[in-house]
Amino acid sequence: MSRLARLYVPGLPQLILQRGNNRTPIFIDEADFRAYRDMLRDASRELALPVHAYVLMNDHVHLLLSAPEQGGAGSLMQRLGRRYVRYFNDRHARTGTLWEGRFRSTVIEPRAWLLACYRYIEQNPVRAGLAAQAAHYPWSSCRHHVGLATDALVTDHREYWALGNTPFDRQASYRQLIEALPSDEALAALRYAAHRGWLLGEVDAGRDAAANRRIAPLPKGRPRKIQAPD
Repeated sequence: MSRLARLYVPGLPQLILQRGNNRTPIFIDEADFRAYRDMLRDASRELALPVHAYVLMNDHVHLLLSAPEQGGAGSLMQRLGRRYVRYFNDRHARTGTLWEGRFRSTVIEPRAWLLACYRYIEQNPVRAGLAAQAAHYPWSSCRHHVGLATDALVTDHREYWALGNTPFDRQASYRQLIEALPSDEALAALRYAAHRGWLLGEVDAGRDAAANRRIAPLPKGRPRKIQAPD
């Protein structure tokens, strides 16, 4: 059975996960983290594709972005991947692939899930035991969102801007959000959507019609027979 195309719904952000091959490290030291972040910033500007949140972990990356057209996320990841692999192999005297196959992606409904997705991404180092607080980890967008740094890579989504009328208000509101861990149910929903590629949010006919493919899995089991009327 042929695999589904990557889900794309105009106007909705995309959550992306890319891992190192066999979970091997894709960043060895600070220079690697910095190089990847700079390359991601450059590629996003070249393609006019805003990045709303990100985290760079030792063996994987999470990105939340908005693509203006179908295929935009793929173009970004292809451009970024080629540049970074060439840099990484040259710097560390290695050859061959770095990534674990194609990246995973899904689409999220922003009103219900945008800020939850920010938190899911930026709390990754806390869940992995790499930082006591999300804002302590230097290789994510969290420090930008709580007002500890200005990150030129980040273009915030309107749902983040709705947290307050001023930068101080938005940062203060987000600090309260990031300090609370998401529920197990929210984590499970985010992980399922990210790995399976289905829409994270409410499924309706309008989004289904706008998408490039179906946005939710088909019901399990054989379809029920419809009896002829008497």
